[in-house]
Amino acid sequence: MDRRDRPMSPHLSVYGWYISNGLSIIHRMTGFALSVGAFALVGWLVSIAAGYDAYSAVGSLYGSVIGNLALFGWSFCFFYHLCNGVRHLCWDIGKGFDQQAARRSGMLVVAIALILTAMLWTLVLAG
Repeated sequence: MDRRDRPMSPHLSVYGWYISNGLSIIHRMTGFALSVGAFALVGWLVSIAAGYDAYSAVGSLYGSVIGNLALFGWSFCFFYHLCNGVRHLCWDIGKGFDQQAARRSGMLVVAIALILTAMLWTLVLAG
């Protein structure tokens, strides 16, 4: 078969960009970030078992500006991944597939994740 007769795959520019595309990518990224966060959690737990010096070192790392930013990011990742997982469960039962509903639920997922993250950190910083 001649190369010119073979069908070509469509280029990415053929497809339109929708909010669901971006939210799917963010869902995968937050899942990866949560995996990294699980290692951080295990490190904190190991530091408790290792004694006061190790726990103090890890506590000062997590209490730093960079540590707080990481914890803030992981909390947003947690809430986003959770809310988007519920959205996917709704899709599994056949609800919310039309374009309007998918767009609305996607924006709602982001809004709820931001609100829950803000509420958590308001409680954490309030002491």
